[in-house]
Amino acid sequence: MTEVIRTSAELRDKVAAWKRSGMLVGVVPTMGALHDGHLSLARAAREQSDRVIVTIFVNPMQFNNASDLDKYPRDEAHDLALLEAEGVDVLFAPGVDEVYPDGFATKVSVTGISEPLEGAMRPGHFDGVATVVSKLFGMTQAGRAFFGEKDWQQLQVVKRLVDDLNIPVRIMGCPTIREEDGLAMSSRNVRLSAEERAQAPVLHQQMQAAAGAIRAGTDAGAALETAKEAILAAGFHDVEYLELRTVDGLKPATDAAKPVRMLAAVWLGDVRLIDNIAV
Repeated sequence: MTEVIRTSAELRDKVAAWKRSGMLVGVVPTMGALHDGHLSLARAAREQSDRVIVTIFVNPMQFNNASDLDKYPRDEAHDLALLEAEGVDVLFAPGVDEVYPDGFATKVSVTGISEPLEGAMRPGHFDGVATVVSKLFGMTQAGRAFFGEKDWQQLQVVKRLVDDLNIPVRIMGCPTIREEDGLAMSSRNVRLSAEERAQAPVLHQQMQAAAGAIRAGTDAGAALETAKEAILAAGFHDVEYLELRTVDGLKPATDAAKPVRMLAAVWLGDVRLIDNIAV
């Protein structure tokens, strides 16, 4: 049975006992509303760790839109049932006051890699991510932490954070989990209407088509512009970005001569979707 813990003091005692027995602890940080993407991380943690903690905390610091925070789906009972089925040892679900107690005055900021793409579109978002991840690493004392590649820029920010601050946790990036039609799994997908859900796979389809064209020698700018036009024609009402970036450092890229990633953020109805693929 998965034990629910809500305070860092209780969790610290639990983890200390595990470590005295020589156990390796893995953590999967989440904001809840769990789906198969999250559960794939829990499975990876189970395979590569002796004990597994999944954290659920809807972090107000990483939302720059109050209505988005309010709309974020929450169902702890359902999430707990899923985690129990996966054999997760602990669900750590602290309240806001536990993570950010009165007088909390520290912010962790990762410059450079956090500034383009999501950083430009969601000011302050990655400061919130970096701060809460730092807190969760300290609270859980895990030796390995598992993050999905769907949030590619976030994964790079966390890796930079851990390297820069010498935090003793190994960051494990895990493949994006997709629906059968290619849509990247996301907690926000439940907010799509039936019509929007039918349109949503076009994003991944067009990204794949653009990547194939670039690999075949088509100018990257032209391929991306064709993909943008097709995405908008399919019913999406905004393409915030659809860009090629280097795998190392997320610098702007114009071809696939070196390892690059294609990253996108789009709006479908009132739902913002992100995705990325290797090119």
